[in-house]
Amino acid sequence: MSSHREAPEISKDPVADSTDVYAFVSPDKPDTVTLIANYIPLQSPAGGPNFYEFGDDVLYEIHVDNNGDGRADISYQFRFTTEVGDPNTFLYNTGPIQSLSSPNWNRRQSYNVTVVSGSSAQTIGAGLACPPCNIGPLSTPDYAALAAQAVHGLGGGITVFAGQRAEAFYVDLGSIFDLGVLRPFANLHTTFGLPGLAAMAGVNATNHVNVHSITIQVPISALTRSGHPTIGVWTTASRQRVRVWDADNGENVDSGPFRQVSRLGNPLINEVVIPMGRKDQWNSLPPSDDKLFAGYVTQPGLAALLPVLYPGVFPNLAALVKSGKPRADLEAILLTGIPAGIIPGFQNFTGAVLADMLRLNTSVKPTPAAKQSIYGLLGGDAGGFPNGRRVTDDVVAIELRAIAGVTYPLIDKKFTPDAAAGKLTDGLTPASVSSPSLGQFPYLGVPYSGFDNPS
Repeated sequence: MSSHREAPEISKDPVADSTDVYAFVSPDKPDTVTLIANYIPLQSPAGGPNFYEFGDDVLYEIHVDNNGDGRADISYQFRFTTEVGDPNTFLYNTGPIQSLSSPNWNRRQSYNVTVVSGSSAQTIGAGLACPPCNIGPLSTPDYAALAAQAVHGLGGGITVFAGQRAEAFYVDLGSIFDLGVLRPFANLHTTFGLPGLAAMAGVNATNHVNVHSITIQVPISALTRSGHPTIGVWTTASRQRVRVWDADNGENVDSGPFRQVSRLGNPLINEVVIPMGRKDQWNSLPPSDDKLFAGYVTQPGLAALLPVLYPGVFPNLAALVKSGKPRADLEAILLTGIPAGIIPGFQNFTGAVLADMLRLNTSVKPTPAAKQSIYGLLGGDAGGFPNGRRVTDDVVAIELRAIAGVTYPLIDKKFTPDAAAGKLTDGLTPASVSSPSLGQFPYLGVPYSGFDNPS
């Protein structure tokens, strides 16, 4: 979660594993949109001497659909190159790294950015430096300043960053994957004939771990069509079809066309909604093919599980599941966007094509920080998920509550959600993240250092 190790095959390939996607109107530059794609999940900050890095053999892409067909109209491609200064030392660095040009930094990465639109491809940034990983006070003594050097303006109002950041997604993995227990409601989890648990606070399993983040800020006018402010956003990672080991040079050689191995739009979809036997297939297909998976959204397995895991707590949800009625509310939230007239003053509908994408209505102004709700649209805050996704949005609670039936009255006013449905949470908030997000680009917090890591 959100999509950390979400499918059998990609869990074996963390360098290509997309973990989270964020898309929001930039609060400090409201004429721009910020797109963030994270990769390489659950990084231990102390993971040296071979610290984490992007894959030179992976094609990373952030896609934008601005006509609602579930296919990319604009794609930002990122390709990385790694250089080793001294191959005769085992060290990542041989002294303090105080600048991106420091000779003490022995293994550095750079990248090119290409924008693809239709049959046109234009490189808009070449040889852009990534920062090193955050090692500790001796190796990276002023990491925030060092990382700031890796923020690059590309002209045309575009800004990019690619490098290690603190994991911002908060989730109690340890409880959720222990037969679906949510710690604040553990006392109600009385099935399976096992001893009951006491209700308790959530534990953020992703605290004190890092990710590798690709962040790009683009003018809204460069992403939208005239009169159509809503865009769909997702990320992919692709590998070439053929890999051969070159024994003479001691390296892999890749060739052939690229094949998509990872995909992510809305949080938790492949993780929780798509069944085990089809997760790898889902990762290989574009959003335009998501009609193949629509039944898992409109009849989600988790909705049927909640009344079983929490006996007597969700009687209305149990009746809804038993009725067999498709969840048109979830289809709208996740696959088409919300049409006008459902929520007063709001819509992010992209059309009839069923496609898993983050949908962002760019005409909705950023909500001032003091007025934001971590529950986004469910909390009356149209600036948050599922209108795009901000770094601090509590997507676990939002999606749990939606699946439990909180949003079903939008399409059936006769339905009354269970009292517990609107309270579901794994017990975490943005305060559960020890390295808080920033108020400006690149938004994700300073990565945890290996020296200071408590675990």
